Amino acid sequence: MKSDPIHDLMQQGLRENVFPGAVLLVGKGDAVLFFEAYGKANLFSNQPMTRETVFDLASLTKPLATTLAVARLADQGRIHLYQPVGTWLPALAGSDKAAITIRQLLCHQGGFPAHRLLYMTLKSLLPRERKAAVLNLLKHTPLEYQPGERTLYSDLGFMLLCRLVEAVGGCPMNRFLKEGVYEPMGLDDLFFVDLTGSRRPRRPYAATELCPVRNRLLVGEVHDDNAWFAGGIDGHAGLFGTAEAVFQLLRLLVADWRGRSSAPIFSEPILCDIFHGAGKNPLPLGFDRPSVENSSAGRYFSANTIGHLGFTGVSFWMDLDKEICIVLLTNRVHPFRWNTRLGQFRPHIHDRIMEHFEIYLD
Repeated sequence: MKSDPIHDLMQQGLRENVFPGAVLLVGKGDAVLFFEAYGKANLFSNQPMTRETVFDLASLTKPLATTLAVARLADQGRIHLYQPVGTWLPALAGSDKAAITIRQLLCHQGGFPAHRLLYMTLKSLLPRERKAAVLNLLKHTPLEYQPGERTLYSDLGFMLLCRLVEAVGGCPMNRFLKEGVYEPMGLDDLFFVDLTGSRRPRRPYAATELCPVRNRLLVGEVHDDNAWFAGGIDGHAGLFGTAEAVFQLLRLLVADWRGRSSAPIFSEPILCDIFHGAGKNPLPLGFDRPSVENSSAGRYFSANTIGHLGFTGVSFWMDLDKEICIVLLTNRVHPFRWNTRLGQFRPHIHDRIMEHFEIYLD
């Protein structure tokens, strides 16, 4: 049975064209309190949204893929977060990127600008040349500030982290994550779509944009152009998954952190560092925190909350004190990215969920 106040607001979102479709999952601890799909996954084929629909998770790639790959390497003693990235990427020698630490990149303090249209250069290269060319482009991208001086959310820093993971891990990042994180956690529905030759996993995908760069509707291929031209696997975008898989990953991370797991994948110290930062730098690593004012998480999440948003219309927030997790996956960029109504909708649905389940009273 649907919880009426939540269901009503989601239906209102459909009527007001906040999104063509959505999947909403609410969990507390290991329990799922609410899990429903709404609307259309594809307006042109009339494909319905279901709880099994796979979404382009966009920037959720940063915390749920790249950060965890780095954490796994750190747990294995193969890297140290305070060491310079140039230690493992000799191609950066002689540049101002070599001395940036892994921690600075994870905290968006590496000095990189927020974004650059690297694909404008990549598209002139042969497909087999593009992935290797990204590192050289990053090396020659001017920094906007001295590393560690301030915080500026950046895709480019996480693209560099992807190359670090692959250099140290000795394989593509998607394979490292599949074998070292997702499969041991029993997660089949978190994956990258490798565009360099592998077959795309057969799943019901939510469509994203009628892309002006690729001149087609994007279904099951990464929306971000930099990630697409790099082959579909990158540190800032490229992860695909279902709402249930996102929730299961988050609850298993909390279980490892709290020492409840019988076979932990991550150590408590590395997860404590990721969730809370360390020392004089209390920023979470790879994850975000709710804004003090006008947060997309609404009014009721505690200060001890981590989460992230993704450009395609996806998000999650997880309150580490109350162990409440809300995963809201939408295809708001379908068929065009100019639909920005989701920004106003998110805090309202989060507040209604917390009020309905009286979680704000905990």
